[in-house]
Formats: sequence, structure tokens, C-alpha cells
Amino acid sequence: MRINGPGKRLTIYIGESDRWQGRPLYMVMLESLKREGLSGGTVTRAVAGFGAHARIHSSAVEVLSMDLPLVVEVIDQPEQIDRALALIGPMVREGLITLEDVQIVKYTHRYLQPLPGDRPVRDVMTRDVVTVGPDTPLPQVMDLLIGKLYKAVPVVDNNRRVVGLITDGDLLAHGGLKQRLSVTERLDRETLGAQLDEMRRAGKTAQDVMTAPVVTTSAEASLAHAVSLMVERDFKRLPVLDAQGRLAGMLSRVDVLRTVEPAQVRAPHEAPPPGAAQTVGDVMQPEVPTVPVDAELADIADQMARAALKRVIVVDAAGKAVGSINDGDLVARVRPEARPGLLRLLTRRTQRESLPAVTAADLMTPGVLSGPASTPIPVAVQQMLAEKRKRFVVVDAARRPIGIVDRQLLLQAVAGAAQPPKE
Repeated sequence: MRINGPGKRLTIYIGESDRWQGRPLYMVMLESLKREGLSGGTVTRAVAGFGAHARIHSSAVEVLSMDLPLVVEVIDQPEQIDRALALIGPMVREGLITLEDVQIVKYTHRYLQPLPGDRPVRDVMTRDVVTVGPDTPLPQVMDLLIGKLYKAVPVVDNNRRVVGLITDGDLLAHGGLKQRLSVTERLDRETLGAQLDEMRRAGKTAQDVMTAPVVTTSAEASLAHAVSLMVERDFKRLPVLDAQGRLAGMLSRVDVLRTVEPAQVRAPHEAPPPGAAQTVGDVMQPEVPTVPVDAELADIADQMARAALKRVIVVDAAGKAVGSINDGDLVARVRPEARPGLLRLLTRRTQRESLPAVTAADLMTPGVLSGPASTPIPVAVQQMLAEKRKRFVVVDAARRPIGIVDRQLLLQAVAGAAQPPKE
């Protein structure tokens, strides 16, 4: 759990000579707050001041005082501050206590943020970027995207200045694409050719479908600033510009996650801060779409059509995760004559179709990348990159799915961004 949003600041003004059970009061306060799991506390020693007795205390050598004012400050969520006030308020026999509402913009820790944020974007970005011009015909754009790792292409002018960006979503919304690119590229040659012919007849170009203007970052920007922008806008990638404003590369989530090393997990002897999100269990989404191994094609397709996540985890009779299926798998692994009906169902252009009697066991990709909730976030990142997986399934001791983590959640985690509350 990270602390972001409305909070409270508890401020306590005491004297340096104040004691509690024979010990310095400020130290007893800090130790008590730490035991109770508060996010942190700070003690500031004043240069000079006066209080209820109207005596001025100063650190000046000529009037050296042994009882300078101290300020103890604690910021946390409202319920935590209420606990802190009940705990340490009675310890203040002489002093001042104030309470204020604050907005917590960011609270993190080096163990919560394994991202090397001070590195420049130019050290991390992908430099070899395929581009198109504003007048590039849409079928040519499709040819460049199908079968490629990245499902987006920058649109540049004659001076390599970015004027737009075309993503999977742009092609679906404005380009006449009937299904996601990951599904389109699994179609048979005849079906794909028919869709490309339809695009040619429409006569649209890159300029007709691109998103503009485009949010970009600089090659000299820090990785921390670029990733903060990606997390804030929920972007998968950012075009990177050089000093002259020309396209220099692309920064993707994969590029960022490659900078995270398992060695950045905290040392065993060092305790994590209270509420630290260090494992996949801390950041996972608890709802996992699953189907049994004997689920029929029509039921699987119907579930995918209704859900935002076009993927299901296949479980055996004991609930153990044994495989996965995405919408591209469905299209690629059914007979060609069944594909039109399947595509209509996946895009919700029909309520129900008569589909072949095949089951999840016939359609799934065996095996899933999985691990316990205690898996450190950097370790999960490295495993996903090594196996080229987009998701990590969190399982219990019996290997039953209890959560799922994708690249966006991991990007937020390594950047120290706030995680959405679990349901």
C-alpha cells in the first residue's frame, strides 16, 4: 500500500529537555510511532523560540540554551494520524499540538522504487523505429504493424518531426479494422487479404486515423519523469525527441522494465518500510478470468467478448492453472470456415453463434508464468521479460490463481506510483 491522496499533518511543539519516563520525549515519540506502523516522523531542532513561559531560548553561543524548541511532524492517512494522536498526545504535558489537512502527492522509498530514475531516456529507449508519413496508405501501415512486437507507429513529416501516432485503438476506431491487431495477424491469408482490400477501397491514409497532437518526451529527460508521464496518462509508449525536436526513438513499457534488476530487491537484514509494496501480492488484481479445461469454444469467446481482458486462464478440475487462451489463439486454432462466426462473437456483433465443438484443452497454450504472492516485483519483471509474457499469474500453494499482474501494474510499481485499491 502506498500513501497518496488526502492526508493529515500532526505537528507537536515541545522542548529539548522534556522527558518521558526518564528518556528524551522526542525519541520516545518516534519509537512509539514506528512501532505503530506510521509512515514516518521528523524532529526539527529550532534555532530560537519562546513558549508559554515567554522565555527566549537560543542556540547562539553567547546565550547557549539547553532547552531549545523541538518540532515533531508526522504526515499520514487520516486514520493513522488519529491513532498517532491518541498514542503520543497524552505524552505532551507542556507544548502545542496542531492538526492540518494535506494532500499527499507522493510517498515512496528506495525499496518501493527499483527504477533507476536518474538515467536519461536516451540510454533506455529503442532507437530503431519504423515510421510512416501522413500520406501513407492505411493498408501499408497495417503491413508494417502486423507481426511486429510494437502495435504502434509514429507519423512523421519530411523533417522527422512527429505529427501523429497510430495505435491499435486508432485502427479500430477510425481505420476500419474489425478486430484487434493481435487477432488480425492470426487470420488466414484470404480473410486478411479481404480486409486489406476493403481498406484500400476506403482510400484512407495515416493522417485520417492518427492521434494528434502527440505527447512526447525528450531524449535528455530523466527516466523518472518519462515514466511518471506514462503512468499518469496510462500510455504504453512515448515518442522520444532529440534536441532539434526530431524523432530519436520510442520509449515503451518493455524498455522501462528492462532496467529493473532482481538484485535491487532489499537486503534480507533491512526491514521494509510500513506498507511497502514489494511483492506481486501487493499489487495484483484479484479478479482472474478462468475457464475449466472442458469449456466450449462458444462460452470462451462469449466471456472474452464481454470482458476488457481478452485472455482467460485455463484451470483443471482442482482449480490449478494449466494454460491460457487469448482471442488470437481462438482465431488461429479453429477451422477457417468457423472464423467468420467467431469474429462476429468476439466483436459482439452477434449474441450467439454455432461454433465447432472444441474445448479449452484443445485451444489453450499449455503452461502459464506464475508464482506465489511473495514473489518480489523485480523478479516477476525479469521472468516476464525473459519469457516474453505480458502477464504474471499469482497462485496459492495449490497453484490456483488468486491474482494477476500485467506490465502496466508493474510499471506503476517500479515507478513508485500509487496502486489502485483492491476490491
